[in-house]
Amino acid sequence: MQNDTLKIGILEGDDIGHEVVPETIKVMRRAAEITGLSVAWEPVPIGKRALDTLGFTLPPDTLERLEALDGWVLGPIGHQAYPKVKETVNPHPILRKHFDLFANIRPVRSYPGIPSVHQNVDLVIVRENNEGFQPDRNVVAGSGEFRPTNDVTISVRVITRNGSSKVAREAFELARSRKKQLTVVHKDTVFKLGCGMFVEECKRIAQEYPDVQMQEAIVDTFAMRLVMTPQKYDVVVTTNMFGDILTDEAAGLVGGLGLAPGLCAGPRHAMAQATHGSAPDIAGKNIANPYAMIMSGQMLLDWLGRKHNSAQALQAAALIENSVDTVMQERKFLTGDLGGTAKTSEMGDAIVLAMG
Repeated sequence: MQNDTLKIGILEGDDIGHEVVPETIKVMRRAAEITGLSVAWEPVPIGKRALDTLGFTLPPDTLERLEALDGWVLGPIGHQAYPKVKETVNPHPILRKHFDLFANIRPVRSYPGIPSVHQNVDLVIVRENNEGFQPDRNVVAGSGEFRPTNDVTISVRVITRNGSSKVAREAFELARSRKKQLTVVHKDTVFKLGCGMFVEECKRIAQEYPDVQMQEAIVDTFAMRLVMTPQKYDVVVTTNMFGDILTDEAAGLVGGLGLAPGLCAGPRHAMAQATHGSAPDIAGKNIANPYAMIMSGQMLLDWLGRKHNSAQALQAAALIENSVDTVMQERKFLTGDLGGTAKTSEMGDAIVLAMG
């Protein structure tokens, strides 16, 4: 697909999404222009603005429109503030499940000069995205959580061989491209069948990657070691709920969720989605940190480059990463949470300028 046009959707989301997503697209557009990457950009309504204009937070034709794309950038969704009516669903679990975005890839990196608990951290947590305890995505119909009496609540955890093997393969591929080290995090000492199946599949997939060194860690021990010595880890793979918690913990070690990008990847599509929420308290002030969203866009281009064998997409992703590194190291145009005084748009402009 060297010279074909990539089709990328723009879904701004809510609140600060209307500020950080435009900065992300601005950076991605410039990188594509410099590298000669052909991209067809398609704005797609979603969230509160879609509710106000079209009557749904996830309009009926959105899934069909996204199906025709290669990937999309999704801004943060402020679903907790939506009115409680049937037209106001939380879109992103539906997107993850509908497009089988089974791998949630979340890098964690420290930067010299940026306040953080640890320095010299550079790891990636690969979280299974569509199973586990999450009741919004672990069953086809009904709910994985229910209350048979007023005094009893039951939450069902779903683990499958298929889901475990897919996320394991994604993690091994990533580990092969980095330091060839993979840590499998689980608790099969207690969840002998659920975590046991996850570990079995990781070990089975490991046979196809003899160049990758695999180790195991019990989740509570890993959580402690991650706080103490995160530098010891490179690529980590785990189940949904464990990954949800550990990725936020890891982000806290390097400066918080403003430095926590993410990518949801599936068989045919990928969705750039930063870890942070929609932050309505600072929306409209042009002070939100765009780093996580911009680097999520960078991850999308990198994934599309590998998926479609596009040298231009890979070059565009590398260009964004290098430009972000330059801006972070120079520290002249950083937002307040990073110790600077720049506006959201000024940080985006500086990243564009750093591309040359």
